Parts: sequence; C-alpha cells; structure tokens
Amino acid sequence: MKVSIISSGSWGTAIAIMLAENNHNVCLWSFTAEECEELKTHKENLRFLPGFAIPQNVTHTSELSSCVDADLIVCALPSFAVRETMKQLAPMVKPGQIILNISKGLEIDSLKTLSTVIREELPNCEVAVMSGPSHAEEVAQKIPTTNVVAASQKVANFIQDVFMNPYFRVYTHDDILGVELGGSLKNVIALCAGICDGLGFGDNTKAALMTRGIYEITRLGVAMGANAETFNGLSGIGDLIVTCTSMHSRNRRAGILIGQGKTPEQVRDEIKMQIEGINTCKAAKLLADKMGVEMPIINQAYAVLFEGKPAREATLSLMNRDKRHESEKGFLMV
Repeated sequence: MKVSIISSGSWGTAIAIMLAENNHNVCLWSFTAEECEELKTHKENLRFLPGFAIPQNVTHTSELSSCVDADLIVCALPSFAVRETMKQLAPMVKPGQIILNISKGLEIDSLKTLSTVIREELPNCEVAVMSGPSHAEEVAQKIPTTNVVAASQKVANFIQDVFMNPYFRVYTHDDILGVELGGSLKNVIALCAGICDGLGFGDNTKAALMTRGIYEITRLGVAMGANAETFNGLSGIGDLIVTCTSMHSRNRRAGILIGQGKTPEQVRDEIKMQIEGINTCKAAKLLADKMGVEMPIINQAYAVLFEGKPAREATLSLMNRDKRHESEKGFLMV
C-alpha cells in the first residue's frame, strides 16, 4: 500500500516506521522544510523519537501535494492544526479517499471532534479513527500493543489489514464518536493523575481518580450519543490506564510539574511538546456546561489550569462533595 502520514511528531514517526516495516511505501509529511531535511539526512527523528531508525522505504516531504497519491492518508496532527491542514489538502484529495485520524483532542473553538472537523473540510472522503493504549516509544520498540479502529466495516477491515503485525493488534469498531472521545478526554484525567503525583499523593488517590474519571468520560460520551460500552474498551479504560500510569505520557508529566507548583505556561515551555490535555480540558468543560452534564473532576481541573486554583485545594473540593451512592442510575447522575 501507499500510505501518507500527515505530521512527523513522535506518533506519526512511530507509525511511519511500523508501516514501512509492514512493507508499505510510506510518505511522511513535516510542517517545515527544515524538519523534513533533518529526517532525510539522519533517517531518525532526533527531536521527537530519538534512537529509532527510519526505514529506507519512508520518503520525506513538506509538500502536501506529495501526500495525495495514497491508498491511505493518516492524520497525526496536533488538534489545533487539523482544520487548517485539511483545508489545504481539500483541493488535492480524490473523492472516496480514506483518511484515518490518529490524533487525540477536540477543536477548542467549535468543541467538535477531530473526525468531524476532517469531514467538514473533506466531505467526499471516508473518515476513520484509531485509538487505544499506545505510546509511540513502545510501538517503535515493537512492544506488543493493541488499538481499535472505528469506521464503516469495509474501511475498518482495510485499515486493520494495513496496520496489523505480530506486535500491533487492531480491533474494529463502529462507534466512531465513542472511540474518539475516549482517546481525547482521557488526556485530562491523565493530567490530573500527574497532578496527584506532583502533590505526593499515592496509589489510592490515583485509582479513585481513574475510576471516577472514566465514569465522567462515559457520562459525557453517552450524552453526546456514544455507546457506553465503548468506554470499557481499548480507547476508554485501556488508554486511560496507560496515560495515567506511564512517564511516556506527556500529559501525566505535565500534571506532575503543575502539582509541584508550576503554571501551565511554564510546563509548556519545559516539555516543548503539545499537551492536548490542557486544551481538551477547556473543551470538555464547555461541552459539559452546554449539555448539562456534571463533571466534577473536569471542573476542578479547569479551575486549576485556567483560574489559578491551587491543586491541593481542588482535591479537597472533590473529596468534600455531598455524599452519594456509587451506583446511582443514569450517566447524567453524579
């Protein structure tokens, strides 16, 4: 297959390496000509994924026009860049082109999922999403990993065939919204997990946060039309576990620094990579308010990130909420 990957960050590069080793011809697009030349010269992503050789059957480009002659186009962009890049791609793609979104986030201005953004800019294309517990570093190391792809059955089966190998297993699904929301919203909970670590809290706290966090994610997802069961799978609880517990997770690393007293702006400067959980937290808060869905953890995360509330005080606000029964019926209940 000919596969184009839009964005040469850590995840895009890891997927490019894997698909090239699956014997596909891969074109890896970079934002700048300088970054493209660095990848060509070193055949390694020294900035975002050092230590992993990029195979020779990966070509490099900074021209979107070089990406359109492909059986599959993979979008690995940061959320803020998706709409504009797809808008530039629109005049060039052929009708029926399959676009696979592997980015995790929401568009902050519109509160839309990234697959919705892609469909709006590329209305004649087939759009799929793939998500799950998958750090780029571990995929590049060929550590066994599983993901789920959501699309029409025909498209999902096609993508499953393109990606699967002995160390990367792909399941298919039909709940595009649920798969995408799980992968996006878990970044906020992972940020909170890092804050817990930065505050010096223990395993008890993190286990409670993750459990109640997936409940909140599910509640909002169901209110938006997703299937509750989707959040019990790889793109929900699976992705949540890996991002809340691993130092590969930039959202957790960012949370640790915030828990230690640094501001979100200082954290961005230190990590030097996009921290999707910060923007997604704002989008999730606005979505929850708009739809009348109560999300206590998201609300307190928003207060810490955007209103200057001390993280320890936010934790106490959660712990001191009114008493509840855990099994109250309905995801719109708290």
